[in-house]
Amino acid sequence: MKGIKKRIKQGESVLGCWLNLGSALTAEIVGQTGFDWVLIDLEHGAGNEKDVLAQLQALNASNSAALVRVESSEHQRIHRILDLGAEGIMVPHVDNDEIAKKVVSGLRYPPEGIRGVAKMVRASNFGKSFDDYHKTANENILGVVQIECLEALDFVDEIAAIDGVDVLFIGPADLTMSLGIFGQFDHPLFLDALNKTIMAANKAGKATGILIFNPDDYKKYNDMGIRMIACGADATFVVEGARNMLQKLTAQKAL
Repeated sequence: MKGIKKRIKQGESVLGCWLNLGSALTAEIVGQTGFDWVLIDLEHGAGNEKDVLAQLQALNASNSAALVRVESSEHQRIHRILDLGAEGIMVPHVDNDEIAKKVVSGLRYPPEGIRGVAKMVRASNFGKSFDDYHKTANENILGVVQIECLEALDFVDEIAAIDGVDVLFIGPADLTMSLGIFGQFDHPLFLDALNKTIMAANKAGKATGILIFNPDDYKKYNDMGIRMIACGADATFVVEGARNMLQKLTAQKAL
């Protein structure tokens, strides 16, 4: 474990990005750049659970904490990824406090939750360090729930108050879609939703996160009090690099 939960709870601003190609090689490349955390995306990414294992192994030698966004709040999805050794779980569309409770239950061993006990898994060094892993799991595993729709805004205070929910992570694309203002990130309705989420998190002593699409917006959101900020993805980096190279070559060809 690389202590990302402790850093966030201490109020540190941590920088991350998405991994959505399902590639161990791009995971290794991105991890070596020095992001505080990276998120392997099973909701919209190209990879599956088998690919997650290779990506976690590739990230092991980096300083980037490896988080995984699962497809849903179903316990089996959460259990399998935790057993593979993820340091945190992000769950999309946590639209009310009942779903949030279900998420936390999946993150924790009994009696606090219903996570199944398996010693011979990668997370516990295949049984070698299960006792230590079990003892420290609650303090080390980061629970991130996404606020992405109107219903979630109605329950945001209740969601934030649940022990085990560490970060309220705003999904700007889905949230603006739900608000009927898709992509309008300066719209008053979106800014009100942001403020409501931040206030709920602050009141409960929790952190707020967001995915931004322009790195120049970092200061804007950080000044709002958002401390877990992501920008970019391995696919984005490849596309931008390829386009940039073609533009340079085309410009030279035209000389």
